[in-house]
Amino acid sequence: MYVGRFAPSPTGPLHFGSLVAALASWLDARAAKGRWLLRIEDLDAPRAEPAAADDILRTLVRLGLAWDGEVAYQSRRAALYQEALQKLQDHSYWCACTRREIADSSLGLAADGAQIYPGTCRSGLPSGKTLRALRLRASGGVEFTDRLQGKQAQLLEREIGDFVLRRADGQFAYQLAVAVDDAAQGVTDVVRGADLLDSTARQIYLQRLLGLPTPRYLHVPAALNAAGEKLSKQTGAQPVNVARGEEELRKALAFLGQAETGDLAQAVRGWDPGLIPARRAAAAVP
Repeated sequence: MYVGRFAPSPTGPLHFGSLVAALASWLDARAAKGRWLLRIEDLDAPRAEPAAADDILRTLVRLGLAWDGEVAYQSRRAALYQEALQKLQDHSYWCACTRREIADSSLGLAADGAQIYPGTCRSGLPSGKTLRALRLRASGGVEFTDRLQGKQAQLLEREIGDFVLRRADGQFAYQLAVAVDDAAQGVTDVVRGADLLDSTARQIYLQRLLGLPTPRYLHVPAALNAAGEKLSKQTGAQPVNVARGEEELRKALAFLGQAETGDLAQAVRGWDPGLIPARRAAAAVP
């Protein structure tokens, strides 16, 4: 059975960019007569807003985007992530490098803007240094075919470097949590914004090391504001106006290349991923 999911971070209200990802995921699941799960990715406690998760849930309900089963919260799943770290002991090591030290010795910037770690602590910690982050040894390449963006390939060691599994503040890293959660929830299809496309190879690499299944991926264009920035709380994205929910749905469908309608049942019947523009980002519909 098809199992999809929507996994927002509770850093603020649902905005148009998040609505596009939620709607695409929901339509893909419903058109396949599958299940659609909801997971709140609240691992990053300093960025999370206490009321944001409930606000997102209320917005989805008012828009008619109902989910199946109970809502999962990453902050309550630490035991699963710790178990995964134990399985990765032979592939990971502790790193003592500070952000400045990493920037000074970086091999450049990865596609997602992160510094490429040069493997400074691979062979052991420098004397007198304090343990900071737990890193995964990255080697080889990962190839996969995205349902919309086509064939993707990433040489992890060269393009990403050894990446973090557990951060210096003790928080489990996003890549680890997502790989573990998707498998634990039986997710078969991930539909999300293309701003996360460059993370996918790392998640597949973790899936392989942990013996987990790899879902199919479909990355829809990320929505941009007038300045060409991805819509987010940081770039001033406005919340979805639930009082004008039908109009918001119509705009999201238009962004996805689908026929505009305020009737979700009709949108499910007409859902065609082949009509989605095959690009990583596009201007939000005014």
